[in-house]
Order: sequence, then structure tokens, then C-alpha cells
Amino acid sequence: MEYIIARGIWYANELKTIKKKKDVVFQPIFEAFANAWEALIQKYTIEYLCNGRLSINVYLRRTLDIDEAPICDFEKITVVDNGIGVNDESYRRLINLRDDSKNFSNKGTGRIQYIHFFDDTIIESVYKTSENEYKKRIITLSKKEAFLRQNAIMRLDEDSIVDVDDSYTITTFRNPLDEKERGIYCAITCQELKKALIEHFLSKFCDNREHLPHISIHQYINDEDIDSQNIIDNDIPRPDKEDSVIVHYSKLNERQKIVQVPDKEEDFKLRAFVHPVELLSENIIYLVSNGATGTKIHLDNITKTDTVDGKRYMFLLSGDYIDNNDSDDRGNINLITAAKFKKQQESTIFPEEVVLLDDIEDETNKKIGEMYQEIAEKNNIKLRNIEDLQQMFLLNPETVNTLKTKIKNTDTDEQILQKIYESDAKIKAQQDAEIKQQVENISALVPTDANYQDRLKEHIDEFVRTIPLQNRTALSQYVARRKLVLDIFEKILDGELERLRNGERINEDILHNLIFQQHTEKPEDSDLWLINEEYIYFTGTSDLKLKDIKIDDVSLLKTNEELTEEEIAYKTKCNKDAGKRKPDILLFPNEGKCIIIEFKAPDVDVANHLHQINRYARLINNLSREQFNFQTYYGYLIGQNIDIDEIQDSDPNFKSANNLNYIFRPYLPITGKFGRKDGALYTEVIKYSDILERAKLRNKIFIDKLEKGNNP
Repeated sequence: MEYIIARGIWYANELKTIKKKKDVVFQPIFEAFANAWEALIQKYTIEYLCNGRLSINVYLRRTLDIDEAPICDFEKITVVDNGIGVNDESYRRLINLRDDSKNFSNKGTGRIQYIHFFDDTIIESVYKTSENEYKKRIITLSKKEAFLRQNAIMRLDEDSIVDVDDSYTITTFRNPLDEKERGIYCAITCQELKKALIEHFLSKFCDNREHLPHISIHQYINDEDIDSQNIIDNDIPRPDKEDSVIVHYSKLNERQKIVQVPDKEEDFKLRAFVHPVELLSENIIYLVSNGATGTKIHLDNITKTDTVDGKRYMFLLSGDYIDNNDSDDRGNINLITAAKFKKQQESTIFPEEVVLLDDIEDETNKKIGEMYQEIAEKNNIKLRNIEDLQQMFLLNPETVNTLKTKIKNTDTDEQILQKIYESDAKIKAQQDAEIKQQVENISALVPTDANYQDRLKEHIDEFVRTIPLQNRTALSQYVARRKLVLDIFEKILDGELERLRNGERINEDILHNLIFQQHTEKPEDSDLWLINEEYIYFTGTSDLKLKDIKIDDVSLLKTNEELTEEEIAYKTKCNKDAGKRKPDILLFPNEGKCIIIEFKAPDVDVANHLHQINRYARLINNLSREQFNFQTYYGYLIGQNIDIDEIQDSDPNFKSANNLNYIFRPYLPITGKFGRKDGALYTEVIKYSDILERAKLRNKIFIDKLEKGNNP
């Protein structure tokens, strides 16, 4: 026996850099199967590959019988082939870690997966020498302490001439390092292992379906063959469609921006498989390296769980570029993203020209859309949804257009908006930086310089150009939010009127809360702009009792202790305490002025409530604290059931507004009592629907301006 001692590396450290393949419990079997397949091709060539034999054998030992069912423990797994064997050339590669001189795009690190999974891996191989003799090699691989102490992971146990007439290799796995994996190896059936092999090597099998070697899978209990499966041509799914995907190389230009190399490209092969939903758990794209499925990439046109006519799609993308970029832990394809390529530093070792993962994903998804119209329709749905979001939130068309290819069909509304807002934020950051730079440039100018005026004009022009771009972005978000409020207002009003037509009873609370949430005191957070643009800037309250209303922490009304008997009598007329009355909305623009807004349900006859605002104005005029000096009142009575003729018949002081569907009373005296001065009340009676139309018209002016600015 001889330990194969490494030179120039220290295995105890090196093994940490080549990770165990996660979540692929059959990885050692896959590695051994791939090596066996390559040994068959080397011996027989692809044309005569059918002469090869390859078997996977799971050996168990019966430990107990319960109800005539055997309970077994794991003994070993063998992968056997009649390929070329581990000849001198193969042996040199085997003992040199990361030796990638072997064909088939190997990285020379597959054997590390053996020792990550099993305590002992034994390779027994017979090969034919150049002198036409047959020699046997037996090699043990392990990362046990006895090996690492020698700075080795391999030991040559036998190297001798044998009297046989053919070459072969038997790779034997013993003693799983993970007890959970031991249980899986004991429980796996031949059918399940067959399915796993076909899924993993589907591309390899498709390429060679006409020349498949004899592939068998066996399970032995106490050396008795109790189950077996073969992999034959009919077991290999046939691609539904195949096509090429052309992707250009990319490089960084002198401004460190990514640009495509027009005359340099890679040709990838795309295979599409369509399976019933019960056979395929998700729609997926696999990168394929050396005939085996590896990394998944984004499938943008359809979600993982989508189905079309009860079917799902699997796509395999293969090519030399993928083979050449497989990683040490096999199957994790090391392709560079645009973000990493752009951010590379001087110390980063990237090729000058690369095929970017982003471009591979984009071109592959584009090709899939061309291959399958039903999947392309998913993309059309995405575009229509983006358009709806753009109109709803007045998104910048320029930003949206640049992101359409980056927005996936699987993205939620939240993810789409996040991408757009993040892009807008980057643009805003650039604009802010530009503005700061222009300010600094202007500050640095020297008035006595000969070209001072020209340079000043240049910087001022740039400054003036950038500021409106910022303003337009902020205004778009502001106006879009208002547009949504108008849409909701219209839906609520239509819905309430429909209920009214159906004879249902309704109230004004829904519309009241939309305009100014009840029991709150922050007009700036309300949508009072629906009535008047200025109202959101005033102090005010919504649906609070008069006795509880405060202005700058001072009670609006005097307390009972501060009132005279005469004032108390006025306040409590008809045994009703006026302090407990709740006006819908009170606003206080500035000293001496008060705005009173009353809402009525759409079915209520507004003519029956004309006195309500008058009463509030009189109470506030005569019972409020003198320091507020109220004398001017503005009243708004808002409903939907408004008979203008009836109102004007009962009070001819109401006049119709020209070209506007409301009536107003320009003046009503508010008699001053208890030494107070007389006040004046201006009143409007207006429909909800007219408020809606007026607000929509105002907002449309903004929207038209914004759209004109976005589309010069």
C-alpha cells in the first residue's frame, strides 16, 4: 500500500474550498456514472457505445424481519462499467487535484464528492497497457485522519498484472458519513434511482438515445438480486422542441459601461420538454454541463407553478461555454452577472470579454416566448399589467420602458413597482448630484475671468434643466395618488347610488371618511382638496363635539363655568346641549374665519337641512372664546339629492353659479348676541358628483402637463 502524497497543496485546507454538493444525495453516484460513461466512450466511441455496459448496484444486509418485511442496513453501492479502465493517463489525472486535462469538460474535482459523502471509496480497475497486457489497480479514497496525516486522500492498494481478457472499473462506496443519507440509500428503490438518473443526465441521454449502452440498476439483499431496472430508449423523454440561443459577449468600454461585442457570440442549444403536471413539479430552466443538469436560471415568462392545459415546461440549456464554466463542486455553473462584471476591481480576475448570465437569461426567455405562443401570452399579460400600473401611478414612461425587459412575468405588482421606484431613485440621486455640482461650479466662477458670462450661462442652463426633472418626478407621485382617490370616490359614489336605486338605506359616513377621516384633527392628512385645494393647509377637525374642539390647545367654546346664565340658556335650547353637537368638518383658515362642511347621504333631501350650517355659525359666533374673534363663515352643504328649484323657492337668496352645477348664498347675517359683533355667512349647496367632476378636471390639468413633459 502506498499513500499518494500531494505536492504543493495541503489537503486539510484544500478540501474546505471544494464544498460538498448540498441537497443532492446521489452526487457521488452521478459522478461515478459520468466517469463510467466517459470510460465507455473512450473504449467504444459514441458510434459503438451500445456495446458498453454500466450498472449501479445497491447492496443491503438484512438485520431483522418484522411481519415478514426485512429491515436492512446499508452495505455498499457499486458503479460498474466495462470501459477503458483507469489507465496510466487516467491515473495521472486522478492523483492530481484540479487536473482538467481530461475531455468532457471535467474539472478534476469530482473525486472530492466521493470523500465528502463516504468514509471509503474503492476503485478497482483493469486496463490494457501499451504492451497488450492487462493490469489491475485498486485505489482507496478517503479523508480519514490516517490519510490526511500523510497529506493524502488516495492510497494505491494494488498495481499488478492480471490474467483477464477485458477492461472494467468498479467504484465502490462504503460507510456513508451522514446517517440521514445512509437511511436514504437503504430506502431507495431501483425505480426511484432510475428516475433520478434520467432527470440528471437527460441531456446526455437525449444526445445518445440511438447508441445507449446497456444500463441496469440492481438492489441486493444479502447478495440476492431482489429488484432491477434498465434504462432504455423508450424511457428517455423526447424534446417537444429544440432551438438555438445566440448570446453576444460583453465587455466594459472606456467609461466602464457594459457594451456588447458585435462580432463575438456563443451558440447555446435549448431543449424544451412538456410534461403532465403530476410528473413535473415546477416550470424550470436548467443549465446543462457535461450532459448533467446543473444550476437553475430564471424562467421569466411563466411562474414555477403555472400550468397550461395541465402541463408544465422544463428547458435544458447547454453549450461549450457552460461546460467550461462549471464549478469545483460540480453543477454550480460560474457565470458572471452584469452587476458583478461592472463592479469589478483591479484585483478581480474576470476575462476581458464574457457572456453575461443576464444576457443568457434574457435571450433564453425571449426564445422560449418565440417557441411557445401560450407562454408568450404570459408576457403580454405582464406588459398590460405594467401599462395599468403606469397609468394608475403616473409612472415615468422613460423609466418603465428601460425596465420592461428586466421585469419578469413572475414579478408581483409590489416587485414591479419596487424596481421602477428604485430606478427612479437612482435617477433622482444622479440629478441631486448634478445640481450640487452645478452650484459648486457656479460658486467657483471668478467674475473677472474673460469667459465668466459664457460659463455662468452654461451652468445656469444646466441647473434650470435639472430642477424641473426633479419636480416632475415628485409631482407625478403626488398627482397619481390623487388620481387613485378620485377613482375610489367615483366607485363609492356609483356604488352608493346603485344601492339607493335598489331601495337600500345608506349614510354619508363612507364619503365623509374618504374626504376627512372622522374623529381626526389633521386636515393635512385628508383629501379635502376634493372640495378646495387650500383646505388641507388649515387647522381643523372632523366629527368632533363642539365642546371637545380645540384650536392651538385652547377650547373653541367657553366652558359652562365661563358662561352667563343667559348664554347657558341659549346653548341648551330645547333641552339640548349644543356643546354635544358634532359638525362634520370645521376648518379655521386664520383668525376670525371658520369653514363649516356638512355631508348628507345621497338619498337625503338637502333642502331639509339648510338651517344646520346657519345654526353652527350662530353657536360659534356667540359662544366661542372672544380671543378667536369669529365673524366670517363659509358653509358647504354637500349631498346628492338636491332640488335647486325647491331650495331657491324657500330661500331666494340662493343663486345659481354660472356654468357650475351648484347654488350659493353670498351673504346671510349672523346676529351677534351677548355683546358679540354680527357675523357673515357664505353658503354653497353642491352635489358629490359635481365635486368629483371639478376635482377630476383640476387633476387632469396636472396630468396633461406631466404627460406633455414626459413626451416632449
